[in-house]
Amino acid sequence: MSNIGLIIEERSRDIGDFLVGRLIPFQKKRMIGPFIFIDHMGPTEIGPNRYMDVDQHPHIGLSTLTYLLDGEIMHEDSIGTQQRIRPGSVNWMVAGKGVSHSERTPKELRNGSVFTMHGYQIWVALPKELEDIAPEFHHIGAEKLPRWSEGTADFTLVAGVGYGRKSPVPVHSPLFMLEIKNTEEFLLNTKDHLKGEIGICIVEGAIEACGELVEKGNIVVSKVEDTCSTVLKPNSHILLFGGEPFTEQRHIYWNFVSSDKTKIEKAKTDWKNKTFPMMTNDTTYVALPK
Repeated sequence: MSNIGLIIEERSRDIGDFLVGRLIPFQKKRMIGPFIFIDHMGPTEIGPNRYMDVDQHPHIGLSTLTYLLDGEIMHEDSIGTQQRIRPGSVNWMVAGKGVSHSERTPKELRNGSVFTMHGYQIWVALPKELEDIAPEFHHIGAEKLPRWSEGTADFTLVAGVGYGRKSPVPVHSPLFMLEIKNTEEFLLNTKDHLKGEIGICIVEGAIEACGELVEKGNIVVSKVEDTCSTVLKPNSHILLFGGEPFTEQRHIYWNFVSSDKTKIEKAKTDWKNKTFPMMTNDTTYVALPK
C-alpha cells in the first residue's frame, strides 16, 4: 500500500428521510486538497409522501458543489437565486461572507410519482484571502462540462483542471473533480494529469490499488507524487477529487468553515439572532445545533 495514505469507509447518518454516508471530514483526514466535506445522498426513493425539504440554513467561508446522479433539486438562496438542478449539471454556490439557502424537491415532481434521488453534496473551502468575498451562484449545464473517453472509460471533468482540460465551474483554488465510468477493466493513470492530493470515491464497483481491492462505499486517499497504478474493475463508477492543500488550518462548525475561529463565532451569533443574510421568500429556519 505504498501510495494509499488512508482508506475511509462511509459512515452513515440519518437526516430525516435520507441516509447520508459522510465521506469527509474524517478523524484521520480532515481535508483532501481544498475539499472539506462530502455527503453522499441516497440512493433513495422519493414520493409520494417523502420529499426532500432542506430548510433555510447558512454557510460561510466555502463553496458548495451539488452533483446529482439521479433526481432533481430546486435550489433557492438569499441572493435571489432559484435554480433547478438535474443529473450531470453542477450547482456552485460561493458562500463567502455569508449566504442562506434551501434545497427541495421541485413542485412539479410532487405529483404522487416515485423517483430515485442520488448525488453528492460537496464543500470546497475558500482560500484565506477570499473567505469574505460576496456570495455568488453559478449553474453549469451538463453539456458544458468537458467529456472524453479513453479505452473503455468515459471521463467528465466536473470542476477544476485535469488531463489537459478545464471545467467552466469558476473555482477559486487549484483543484479537480472528475467522474469516471468504465465497462471493462481499466488501468487509471493519474500521474502528470492531476496536481495535488487525490481522493477516489467509489460510487459503484471496485478498484484495485497497490494490490488491495477496495469496493463501493469507500474513499481512498492517495498521493499523486507517490502514485501506483489503479485498476477500475468492470462496470465501476468513481469520483476523483482533490487538489493543492492550503497552508493554513481550516476550522469547521456545522455549516461554517473558516481559517479564523472568531469568524465562525460571529456567524453563530448572527444566525441565532437572525441578523445573518436571510432569504426573502422562505421563512423556514434550521436552528443552530447545541
